[in-house]
Amino acid sequence: MDPAKKTTSFSRVVPDGDTVHRDVCDTCGFIRYENPKVVAGAVVSYEGKILLCRRAIPPRHGFWTLPAGYMELNETVEEAAKREALEEACARIDIDALLAVYSIPRISQIQVMYRAALIDPAIEAGIESLEVDLFEWDDIPWDEIAFPSVHWALTQHHQIRDEKLFAPFSNPEGETGDFPPAQRPRDV
Repeated sequence: MDPAKKTTSFSRVVPDGDTVHRDVCDTCGFIRYENPKVVAGAVVSYEGKILLCRRAIPPRHGFWTLPAGYMELNETVEEAAKREALEEACARIDIDALLAVYSIPRISQIQVMYRAALIDPAIEAGIESLEVDLFEWDDIPWDEIAFPSVHWALTQHHQIRDEKLFAPFSNPEGETGDFPPAQRPRDV
C-alpha cells in the first residue's frame, strides 16, 4: 500500500472506562478528544475609560467587544490576554486581577477575563479590529456589544472598579451565554 494514500478511519464510540462518545481510531485505538476552547481577554481601563474594539472579523463583524481571543499552545492565560490586547488594539496592558471565568457551553468555550490597565494610551486598530476607542461608562455602545459575556464582564468590572480585592465572577445566575431567540445573530 502506498503510504501517501493511507487513510485512517475513526468510529464514534464510548471507549472503555469513559462515558462520552468519542472518535476512536479503528486501527490503533487512539482516542481523539474534543475539548472546550479557552478564550483569554481583559476589561482594560485608562483614566476611568474602557477600551473596546469594533470587530473586523466574524462572528459579529462590526460589533464592539473587549480585546480577547483563543489561547495559543504554550502560552499562559495572562500571556494570551496581553497578546490579544496587542493584536486587536496595539495596546500594552498591565493585568491587575482575575475578573471572571465564564462557561459558554453552546460554543464549548471557557472565557477567562482579567481586569487590566492600559500602560500607554497610544492605541490603534489591529488586524482584527475596524476601530478601537476608550469609552466613558455612559458612552459605551450597549446596543452594539458583540456578545453576552462582554456585557457581563463590563457590568461586573463596573461593580468592582474601585475595589482592590474581590472574588472573581462567573456567569450571572441562569445565564449560559446564549442570545435570546429574538436577538440571536445569524453569524454565531
